[in-house]
Amino acid sequence: MCVLLAVTVCVLVTKILRWSAPRLLGPSAAERLALAAERELLLAERNRIAHELHDSIGHTLTAATIQAAVAGEVLSTDPAAARAAMRSIEDSTRAALEDLDYALGVLREEQSGTAPTRTLTDLPELLERLRHTGAVVEPELTGELTRVQGTLSRAAYRIIQEGLTNALRHGAGGPIEVRVAAGPDGLDLAVVNRTGAPTGPGQSPGSFSTSGHGLPGLAERVRLLQGEFRSGPDGTGRWRLAVRLPVRASV
Repeated sequence: MCVLLAVTVCVLVTKILRWSAPRLLGPSAAERLALAAERELLLAERNRIAHELHDSIGHTLTAATIQAAVAGEVLSTDPAAARAAMRSIEDSTRAALEDLDYALGVLREEQSGTAPTRTLTDLPELLERLRHTGAVVEPELTGELTRVQGTLSRAAYRIIQEGLTNALRHGAGGPIEVRVAAGPDGLDLAVVNRTGAPTGPGQSPGSFSTSGHGLPGLAERVRLLQGEFRSGPDGTGRWRLAVRLPVRASV
């Protein structure tokens, strides 16, 4: 009887230890590595979304502010131009809302559908919307841009978009040069604008406050794609953003 009782107690103790050991000792090394990898992927995705929102919403608000000022200035003298500016505001804000809805869905871990993707093929539309702010845009697009696909094309679009946003916020008027050149080994991007006190419609020095995350965010995006990033005055009274992305970064 005593032997049977001892065996029963041993079995119960063994089961209790098996159940309580993971809780008392914590996850195993393999489980900790898996959890760390999962957290890293989650943080990387949220960081990517933060960059996307900064680029999309920041550009849209900057352009819409200037377009609204332009529409107000020409409303009585050029109603057609005012209507065009308002249509551009509608189009750009609708696109930004799509980006925002998707990002909020991901952050809330909801089913948010397909991510909005804008690539180099959408660049002409972006430049056209920019012209409705009164800006003069001088694009130079060379190479077979339609062959640039995947991550490389999406990143290139966002880099140009952020460069244009900075030119609108901090530029001194005059033409904004946009260069995109697709070669066999890499993709070269550049946005060049005059520096100094803004002189465009609806702008004045200090019109736009910024978070300070734009250029560092671009530099990080380019670094992750193993590219080269340069930004700053070029010594001729102009600000130059220049990026080179290797073709191997495309996925």
